[in-house]
Amino acid sequence: MEFTTVGVVGAGVMGVGVAQNLAQTGHQVILVDVSEEVLDNARRELRTSLRAFALFNRAAAVDPAAVIEKIEFTTDYELLAKADFVVENVTEDWSIKEKVYEQLDRILRPEVRIAVNTSAISITRVGSVTGRPQNIVGMHFMNPVPMKPMVEVIRGHHTTPETIDTARRFLAGMGKECIVVEDVPGFVSNRVLMLTINEAVFLVQDGVSTPTDVDRIFKTCFDHKMGPLETADLIGLDTILKSVEVLYESFNDSKYRPAPLLKKMVAAGLLGRKSGEGFFSYR
Repeated sequence: MEFTTVGVVGAGVMGVGVAQNLAQTGHQVILVDVSEEVLDNARRELRTSLRAFALFNRAAAVDPAAVIEKIEFTTDYELLAKADFVVENVTEDWSIKEKVYEQLDRILRPEVRIAVNTSAISITRVGSVTGRPQNIVGMHFMNPVPMKPMVEVIRGHHTTPETIDTARRFLAGMGKECIVVEDVPGFVSNRVLMLTINEAVFLVQDGVSTPTDVDRIFKTCFDHKMGPLETADLIGLDTILKSVEVLYESFNDSKYRPAPLLKKMVAAGLLGRKSGEGFFSYR
């Protein structure tokens, strides 16, 4: 296997999904986060996710204990020195990401590629804080990671064709295909999706419709599996808000201004599935 050991930085929803997918496809995984509390929660989330994967994929033989055994949970970034490839999944906050990349650039071998799992942060900007901008590539995984066959891959200004080829092989080893796009804020998927979700929040805020009926229109009229507000709850309203704010700051275009209701819900701790309540209740 070309990528025997893979570092996964960030043990939130996306990091756990990436780690699970990698372990299920035979990779040794080093899952790093800043606290034991976060890692303990990641173990619980992983067990729940593996049970759900087995339930919806009865044909696939999944041994949850064997999958978890392939993942090393740690707060020690130095262990990433043995990684052949790294997928970074920390929160969409530049001040946090910048410090993470300074560490990764110091610890990783020079030839190691780093995938930025982001929905909005510029890949070129990430590359600029490292000594290896040619080895930085964007990978926008969709949630839940093990269930989604396609990944949006983003080419930064300095990303080389060799790094794009490496990214394709890496994703093929996870059982996934990719679509390569250029590095603009929001890329393709989030530039459309975040605008749609934000406008759906405005519709609820303005009393035009209820969350249930907004989503029913998309599911019954357009045959979407999920409506925009159910999708927002799945992604996390805090993540949605950060992504919309990045788009607003990047384009200086008022069409991306965050809905006040979205800000209010995040301030109230109504983050969607992860908190048990968002536009819908999960308790």
